[in-house]
Amino acid sequence: MPVSVLLCLCTCPDPDTAQRIAGDLVEGRLAACVSVLPGLHSVYRWEGNIERAEETLLLIKTTPACFERLQARLLELHPAELPELVAVETAAGLPAYLRWVDAQTRPEA
Repeated sequence: MPVSVLLCLCTCPDPDTAQRIAGDLVEGRLAACVSVLPGLHSVYRWEGNIERAEETLLLIKTTPACFERLQARLLELHPAELPELVAVETAAGLPAYLRWVDAQTRPEA
């Protein structure tokens, strides 16, 4: 049976915040891996205004079993009033990698 993995997207206001959140999620086994992509340019509507921001994107690899705890932890760590968190279930992937994500997000024995 294939392992189900989520790819979660989260923007952060700066690289330091992104690195802090990424480290916490991996250390807490809520994510197997977090890729940090700086240099994101975002345009969005917030409270009736068009906003433009330089942000850092997190690509968080986790499992559905960890998502609720990951979401709760992200809300504790993220400085934004309404942080972006979008999860996409993977349709396919290298089976060994998907198993690795699953293994890295299980509680330590």
